[in-house]
Amino acid sequence: MAHNQVESLPIIAITSGEPAGIGPDIILSALSEQTFPARLIILADPELLQDRAQTLGLTVNIQTLNSAQDVTAHQQGSISVLPIQLTKKAAAGTLDIANSPYVLETLKQAGEGCIQKEFDAIVTPPVHKGILCETGAHFSGHTEFFQAQCQSPHVVMMLATEAMKVALVTTHLPLKDVPAAITEKNISLVAKALNKDLQEKFGIAQPKILVCGLNPHAGEDGHLGKEEIDVIIPTLNKLRQEGLNLIGPLPADTLFTPKYLNDADCALAMYHDQGLPVLKYSGFGNAVNITLGLPIIRTSVDHGTAIDLAGTGKANNGSLKVAIQHAINMANNAKKFSK
Repeated sequence: MAHNQVESLPIIAITSGEPAGIGPDIILSALSEQTFPARLIILADPELLQDRAQTLGLTVNIQTLNSAQDVTAHQQGSISVLPIQLTKKAAAGTLDIANSPYVLETLKQAGEGCIQKEFDAIVTPPVHKGILCETGAHFSGHTEFFQAQCQSPHVVMMLATEAMKVALVTTHLPLKDVPAAITEKNISLVAKALNKDLQEKFGIAQPKILVCGLNPHAGEDGHLGKEEIDVIIPTLNKLRQEGLNLIGPLPADTLFTPKYLNDADCALAMYHDQGLPVLKYSGFGNAVNITLGLPIIRTSVDHGTAIDLAGTGKANNGSLKVAIQHAINMANNAKKFSK
């Protein structure tokens, strides 16, 4: 590949996740199975990857970089690593709080690299929130970590498969607290961030967004709840006047059908378990978690650390492959949009 062609490829930073989990496994297997059209950098301890490759019986060419500028186009079976040293040697399947600072450092360097334009996107394998919180870090998730690092006032959680994209107005709230959070402010912030990133990072000029109602049958004209009449419909009307192409509110039990999805770019659900069960049923293991509303691009797998599968060779790398490809596509679209 010519030098100018290599330089046009996006640089994607991939953190190693929880070192005792399947993060290293799925990185090694995914990058061994196919070539990605990008320059991939793994932020990890090279010894961790060498040891896990040996455990898994994988032959991988691991190259240690001095800086992000040294990375070349990815080739199947080759891995470029920007070294970050483990505090303590990691064993597959055995959590160790001593390595929590290592996990946080990989995230910190990935975020800083994106903010400083050294990387074009970040892909995150799973971390173990419990072990990180035991350090006193109060780690609530990747999304919140990068939101704080980027000083972003509001972020949006979106999951995507080949068939659909689903974003959320509210995320990890108890169901009893959801109605109070369905406000004009929250709906507007999410819808505008979603519309903006669909344009800038997905290359969709005029996104068509389907919006779920909160109540069964979208409130049935107020007989099954007033939130649609009092809040959702007036807010959507204001947003339409600002140029957003919003359809709804629609009953959630029929919105997720081909009749609607085949003619739309994304669905906006009011709460976590309204939209995500449908998406995960249709594509779990091959879905990607995307954080919108950040000044950087971040994608993630749709599963946890699977400590019991680490080092066994049974971990499914499908979601990581999709997350990497989405990061590449989004980075390329962002470059086109900025020109």
